[in-house]
Amino acid sequence: MNKSDILTLYDYNSWANERLLRAATGVTTEQFSASAAISHGSLRGALVHTYAAELVWRLRCQEGLSPSGLPDERDFPTLDSLLKRWREEEKLRQAYLATLQDGDLTGMVSYTTTEGMPYENMLWHLLVHLVNHGTQHRSEAAVVLTGYGHSPGDLDMLFFFREITST
Repeated sequence: MNKSDILTLYDYNSWANERLLRAATGVTTEQFSASAAISHGSLRGALVHTYAAELVWRLRCQEGLSPSGLPDERDFPTLDSLLKRWREEEKLRQAYLATLQDGDLTGMVSYTTTEGMPYENMLWHLLVHLVNHGTQHRSEAAVVLTGYGHSPGDLDMLFFFREITST
């Protein structure tokens, strides 16, 4: 794994997030927070969890901080409130990734989970994990959005590659 690979994964992550969030702008406030049979209970829950994971993993990897909890979805009563914070986090993450060198990726990152368990992993493992984690929760949110008539379309990485090579 090298920096170029990581940047490509995060370009895909941003692309997929953007497709999902663009589709989410079509739902009502009620649909945004309505109960849904997915792991975080609602479209809002899935999106906030995805954003929160991006925030927490950046803090762990970049700043060596281990937050004791994730942001609460109630802090985001509307999609706009979430979008504002997520866009800010996206900029911070992109700035952090730009500073990395290939050699940094094999360095170890020590952190504590939100449950208080200490772990240590290679940086590139954590960075790849976050993109994969986002895939799971984007998929859940996409199911909810599709049920509301607002499918984000294909989120597969291959579609990302096809899109960026055709423009």
